[in-house]
Amino acid sequence: MADQILDQIRDVAEGQIDFEGQRFTEFLSTALLSLVGALSFIIGFIKQDIKLALMIGLGGTALTMFIIVPPWPFFNRHPVKWLPAGGVDKSSSEGITVDGKVVG
Repeated sequence: MADQILDQIRDVAEGQIDFEGQRFTEFLSTALLSLVGALSFIIGFIKQDIKLALMIGLGGTALTMFIIVPPWPFFNRHPVKWLPAGGVDKSSSEGITVDGKVVG
């Protein structure tokens, strides 16, 4: 039972994110940090309080990290279909077999 729980934790912690998920996280982090930066500047300017502006900026950065860093399941909606391992004769490592012919 403990092995099953450890396997589930390991699967979550491995961080499987596909290429579309990486593109989405890059866009999302840029958008969120820009929005938080502009919002903290405007509120700090209106209130004339640098401490408030810094706290809003730090809180928004922490929130962005919480959204971006963990490997949430919606970052892996388009997993890559890799080709199966094969085409190499293990007895002879002289080349790679492509369509029945040894190349290289």
